[in-house]
Amino acid sequence: MLLTDFHAADDAEAVATVRVWADVPGWVDALVAGRPYASVDALAAYAGDLASAWSPADLEAALHAHPRIGAMVSGDGAEAAASRREQGSMASAADDDIAAIAAGNAAYEQRFGRVFLIRAAGRTPGEMRAELERRLANDPDAETIEATRQLAEIALLRLRTTFADATPAEPEAAE
Repeated sequence: MLLTDFHAADDAEAVATVRVWADVPGWVDALVAGRPYASVDALAAYAGDLASAWSPADLEAALHAHPRIGAMVSGDGAEAAASRREQGSMASAADDDIAAIAAGNAAYEQRFGRVFLIRAAGRTPGEMRAELERRLANDPDAETIEATRQLAEIALLRLRTTFADATPAEPEAAE
């Protein structure tokens, strides 16, 4: 998608696009209402500023769209496609990492009452496992802050991915 396409989209289309980044209703509405943006960087900066104020309730609102790390992602929608892409490294995970992450997911959900959230893109299964094990020792308030920061990282990555493949080529310099 080009940024100009995002600007030209009707509100319903724009909302559907932004919800894939993070389904935090006030954030979605603010990003859609803020159009047009001077650049993807300007949009990302505004999105990041707004995300820095997310509350525990905002985190909870967004979690419905995030599957467990290592779980088979079902569905045909854009959110499911993004999750499959981001968790791609799990396809080649070692059996011990898969088992440890599954056990860690269960322990995390028992301890914190929500799915473990981590920006999976760019991380190996071993790195995600280590983060999961480390974060299990967090107190609930610290973990809420960390999970909210991970949600923001995921949202900004998805935002940039939306526009990454549609950047027009730079005109070649005249010789």
